[in-house]
Amino acid sequence: MKTTREVAQLFQVSSRTLRYYEELGLLKPARSEVNQRLFSKADCTRLKLILRGKRFGFTLEEIKEMVLLFDKDRTGKKQLERTIKFGTEKIEEVEGKIKELQEMKEEMEILLLEFTEKLDK
Repeated sequence: MKTTREVAQLFQVSSRTLRYYEELGLLKPARSEVNQRLFSKADCTRLKLILRGKRFGFTLEEIKEMVLLFDKDRTGKKQLERTIKFGTEKIEEVEGKIKELQEMKEEMEILLLEFTEKLDK
């Protein structure tokens, strides 16, 4: 079991972040006799999944849905199915952003070429 300070340092997050994730029901730390939060290996694994989900651009609601599905279905099948669904949607979203950025880049290159030619004349 790890304290809030230990988990915050280990994962480079604030203690407020850990409390917020607890408020959302994403983490469920135990309490010591003096009411100090104690995080289990399972909590640390969940936190790792939460942070990975945030890095990939998932909302906390999506992350919560994916993480909590394992509690409902210990086989992990429903969790994997939902993760694949959300992952596929996120990839489509990223591809759209890439296309939009590529188009923007091409437009800027054309304008820069036009401006350079204008300046040279």
